[in-house]
Parts: sequence; C-alpha cells; structure tokens
Amino acid sequence: QSNFSIPQIFVTSPSLSLSKPRKMKALYSTTITVATSVNFQLLHLDNFLSPLPHQLYPFPRSASPSLQNLKFSSCPVGIRIRPIIRASSSSSMASSTTETKPFSVLFVCLGNICRSPAAEGVFRDLVKKRGLDSKFHIDSAGTINYHEGNPADPRMRAAASRRGIEITSTSRPIRSSDFRDFDLILAMDKSNRADILAALERWKQRENLPPDADKKVKLMCSYCKKHNETEVPDPYYGGQQGFEKVLDLLEDACESLLDSVLAETESGRT
Repeated sequence: QSNFSIPQIFVTSPSLSLSKPRKMKALYSTTITVATSVNFQLLHLDNFLSPLPHQLYPFPRSASPSLQNLKFSSCPVGIRIRPIIRASSSSSMASSTTETKPFSVLFVCLGNICRSPAAEGVFRDLVKKRGLDSKFHIDSAGTINYHEGNPADPRMRAAASRRGIEITSTSRPIRSSDFRDFDLILAMDKSNRADILAALERWKQRENLPPDADKKVKLMCSYCKKHNETEVPDPYYGGQQGFEKVLDLLEDACESLLDSVLAETESGRT
C-alpha cells in the first residue's frame, strides 16, 4: 500500500460552505470532510458529545489509502468515525494521466475487402503475439464506399486463416477525421495513395485538418525488407496464388513496420 498524508479535516454541515468551516456543537449526525491532494473524501461522524474546533485532528503522516481503522491521538471521547468513501492513491492517479497514447495505424486499399483488411489482420496478429495490444490502435479503410458494411472477401479470409491470422474487419471508406485520428496511413499501391491525397486536399478546403497530414500517408511496401515490390497488387480478379502473394508482402512489411514504430517510440522517450 502506498502512503500519503492528509493535511487537515474540518467539520461542515449541508448548509455550510466547504470553504468556511465553523465551530459547531452537534448532537446529531453530520459530515466531516477530508481535504487531500487528490480529491475530497467524505467521512461520517456520529454521536458528537462536545464542541469541535474547525482546525481538527491531523491524520497520521502515514495512512492507508482505504482509510480503514483510522486513529486520532487527540480525538475527543465520544466521537466515532466511519469512512463511507475510499480514498484514491495519488500514485495511481498520476500514472493514469501519464499513460502513453496508443500509436494508431490505418491501412487503406480500394474497396477495403482484400488487401487493407488483410494488412490490419496481419499487423494485429503481430502486435498481439508481442503483447503490445494496448500500445496500438489499428484499423483499415477503402478509397471507395462500394463495399461499405461488408466483411472481407472470403478468399482473403480463408488464405489468412490458413496462416493462423483472423480477419474480422468490416469495410468502410476513409474519412476526413482519419487524418486527425491516425499517426500513419498506409496505402497498398500508388493509385490508392494518390486517391487518399486527393481526398485530403478536398477535405482541407472545408475542414481544419493537420497541415502536415499528407506526411502521414506512405506506401505499404516501403516497409518491405525481403521483397522488392513497390506495391501490394490487388488479388480480387486473380486466383488463390494472388492472395498468398498479398499475405507474403504484408507479413514482410508489417514485421518491419512494427519494429520501426517501436524504435521511433523508444528513441522519442530518450
């Protein structure tokens, strides 16, 4: 248990301002408020038998965050203190406010039913295997809305499943907010990239988007290390081998992508 100190406590009633505690004699139940560096904690005070000064009884310098078994060396006879709200540890509050924002990646192809959902599935699988789920926000989209609301192509899902990769995404078109919400937008081919940048220019005419949003857009194959291809080909009109080729490229690129993001994140902390 972490220790924390509470500077003072004072007596109030519902009709009194918390900022103006007063002396009062109580023959009934009232409320005692504990001022802490974290927030206000409420205790219930029963059976007062004597007047109470507004500068009351300091907590011990070390106190349990649960405020159980409170003891006051100068507490008057007849006062019984019962906590009704638990205190929060200041250390846990601090850690929650300093958590790093997840790195967000959006994969984009034409219809968001073959290549980009496969890229999303491959990258999710890699991130999960390394235990980094909470560090990433991953999604995919298309440059057109023709397949909006549909699951990924069954041929793509079957090919990925044979490699132990699950594809669960639903097709959606890219939207202007993606340029605010994502740190990196990866296009499967040069035509996709051109369409993404053209859409960005249109949206910039009527929305306030990051001035450097275009720098977020990159080609997926720019991360490949084992393959020389510059684009991920669309397998939609081809045979099964086309889907396998897509997965080969995506596994190569996603492995390098993850290593690159982790390296940049680590260097940013030092």
